[in-house]
Amino acid sequence: MNNRSNRTLTAMFQNSVETYANRPALGMIDGQILSYAEFGKQVEDMSEFLRKEGIDNGDRVAILSENCVNWVIAFFAVTTMGAVAVPILPEFHANEVQHILRHSQSKAIFISEKLYNKLEEMDLVDLKLIILIDNFSIVPKRTSEARLTEMMREGSKELAKLRVAAKRLTGLHSASIDENDLVSIIYTSGTTGHSKGVMLTHKNIISDAEMTLQIVPVNHEDRLLSILPLSHTYENTLGLIIPVRQGASIYYLDKPPTARVLLPAMQKIKPTMMLTVPLVIEKIYKMRILPQFTSKALMRKLYKNSLIRKQLHRIAGKKLIHSFGGEIRFFGVGGAALSPEVEMFLREANFPYAIGYGLTETSPLIAGTGPALTRFRSTGPAIPGVQLQIRDQHPITGEGEIVVKGDNVMQGYFNDPERTREILSEDGWLRTGDLGRLDKDNYLYIKGRLKNMILGPSGENIYPEGIESIINESDWVLESLVYEQHGQLIARVHLNYEKIDEEFRKRNTSNTQIAKEIETILANLRNEVNSRVSSFSRLQRIIEQPEPFEKTPTQKIKRYLYTQ
Repeated sequence: MNNRSNRTLTAMFQNSVETYANRPALGMIDGQILSYAEFGKQVEDMSEFLRKEGIDNGDRVAILSENCVNWVIAFFAVTTMGAVAVPILPEFHANEVQHILRHSQSKAIFISEKLYNKLEEMDLVDLKLIILIDNFSIVPKRTSEARLTEMMREGSKELAKLRVAAKRLTGLHSASIDENDLVSIIYTSGTTGHSKGVMLTHKNIISDAEMTLQIVPVNHEDRLLSILPLSHTYENTLGLIIPVRQGASIYYLDKPPTARVLLPAMQKIKPTMMLTVPLVIEKIYKMRILPQFTSKALMRKLYKNSLIRKQLHRIAGKKLIHSFGGEIRFFGVGGAALSPEVEMFLREANFPYAIGYGLTETSPLIAGTGPALTRFRSTGPAIPGVQLQIRDQHPITGEGEIVVKGDNVMQGYFNDPERTREILSEDGWLRTGDLGRLDKDNYLYIKGRLKNMILGPSGENIYPEGIESIINESDWVLESLVYEQHGQLIARVHLNYEKIDEEFRKRNTSNTQIAKEIETILANLRNEVNSRVSSFSRLQRIIEQPEPFEKTPTQKIKRYLYTQ
């Protein structure tokens, strides 16, 4: 696999199927586990069927489904035959789904029954084939959601099973695929509200996987529990391509990854590796771990002593590892900024966490380390093979825009040369739009998004993400958003209403009194935050945000919904 001419998903997949034929490959938590040999056979059968139905090299095939084994089979069937996968995030609105299908000119789609309603009332001019991913059956065009449900219940013969079709037409080896061929178009759901089709080649994805493996080794005995959407490049490359390349086993949930679902699953699978976003571990910390240290006055007093706090964190860390199944050796956090207090807990708890930094446009990983080499608040250095620079540096702080170059950098945005030119130079340097600095060892520290930065009254740089991290340290706060409005710094805060209920409901406090208590909490919070930030970064107001903020799939707040 070191031969550069073999940097295709087709070559990688064939190698894994042959090398790890009898090893477990994929499974649902409570379902059948496919071996690599069985996995390879199902992928080849599906590729042959797609060829029979007129799908050829370069044709786009969409996938719109929750995570499942059949999602993975569909993805590899499309990509190893030379077609182009168009993974669509399940959270996308029907209008966005239909835009993506039209913009990408997808000829076929794999779709789950739960999400089928997003196809209704769509003019299916380019879409020639609809395949129900739940059982790989063909759905007649213009079938309504109600009729599909009825057909599923009745086991209708109209849903022709793919496995009965086709004598063998092609094989996995027959597709002529080059490493520079397009393999995937991933439409991003960013914090700015503009969806773009990121074009990734076989070389982009395989290169990023191989470079990542140099900092985080994975082997055929590893077990991964997948909880992030496969349609996002973070989970797709790091949580799917890498383990399949190395012959590891991957397990999927059939329900959303709540604590009630996750904990039994981890006890059963005993994962050695997991990928997550900050919100998951932050919720575990605030809802389950921190209350153990702050629920009683004596414990709160002891917890303020740094030596005692570290001892308590070490004890909590052992319990956390046990609750994760006891064998976790790598817990990757990415997609958004991890709060400082939660990272400090993970460090002091000796929990094997690591923070990565990347973009969809870079397949995705740019910088990171293994758990043993992490530094507080840093993502780590650029991964081997990626060039990273800080452009337009501030003369004092050294902060500037992060730009990168490497084999993992995308071809561009699909059918959008203007946006491509804005972000990608002719000599291959990609502007990330992120602000950061490098220390003497080239460890990268992210400051925030260039577009989010606010200019203070005398031209000072104000980073909302830094103020938000201070706000989020409060036990009363789950998440926050800082922005400028009419020359004032405002914070929206979504409170920990479970804690508020526990504190005030047990005293039979009335709703009016609780509202006053919340006003006091917000006033005290503003004073606390303002005492810890520069004078030009002080908040004028804090507003209660009763509902959770709407977020991207990697749990970053969609800022444009609240700041315009």
